[in-house]
Amino acid sequence: MKCLSAFVLAALSVLLVNAMAAPAAQAASAEFGAVQGDLTGGDPLGSMQWPDMKAQFFDAKATTVFDSRIKVTVPLFAEDAMNVPVSFDASALGKVKKIVVLVDRNPIRKVLEFIPERAKPALNFRFKLEQASPIRVAALTDANVWHVGYAFIEASGGGCTVPGATRADGSWPKTLNRVAGKVFDANSLRQDARLRVQVSHPMDTGLVAGVPAFYIEEMVLRDGKQQVLARLYPFEPVSENPLFSFDFDQKPMGPISLLGRDNNGNLIDAKVGQ
Repeated sequence: MKCLSAFVLAALSVLLVNAMAAPAAQAASAEFGAVQGDLTGGDPLGSMQWPDMKAQFFDAKATTVFDSRIKVTVPLFAEDAMNVPVSFDASALGKVKKIVVLVDRNPIRKVLEFIPERAKPALNFRFKLEQASPIRVAALTDANVWHVGYAFIEASGGGCTVPGATRADGSWPKTLNRVAGKVFDANSLRQDARLRVQVSHPMDTGLVAGVPAFYIEEMVLRDGKQQVLARLYPFEPVSENPLFSFDFDQKPMGPISLLGRDNNGNLIDAKVGQ
């Protein structure tokens, strides 16, 4: 009887241990299953960086949807990683309050913010690319939904970690914040009026040894009535001597003024030719 009782107690002990271990095993199994799931957050480009970028650049409660109506045009391969052309157009979304451009694999992911105001939600510019990467154009609509357009750029890389031409030859202090620009009427190839503006600036990323970050951080375009046409907030990855093209349904009334500043407090104040 004593042996039988000992046997029963031992069996009960094993059952108790197994019962206690079951929840832990189930939890481990559930956790393992999550790890094996889709870690890209449904990203059409399959980028592992997207969930982290979404958490970093958008509010926790923000709604984001991938949307092919945002047209993002880039080269298949970045021949010059310091001057990669990109254009986007989110006009198909209707009213757009704000646009953010992000690059997954750049050391500095945020390229610029754009508030169209009276301009179309479209822009042409150039930026620096460190390595092959997805590029995102996220447009915020009146419904407070972020619509995300995307493209992928192949590159040999290194665009963010080498000095620009004016930094290398030391000419940048002579031309700093000079502005050149012109307004173009609609034509047979383009239905919109276009404003092209270039500002002389080294746009240093801060990733080159001995050269701190030095970049334009705000640009505001106004028409002849001092109405704001567009606001632009560039960041370090925008290319040296940045050139921007803005589109308008109608030619803005001149004279058009450009006001801005860089992160060292140097001001931009210029008129743009009609």
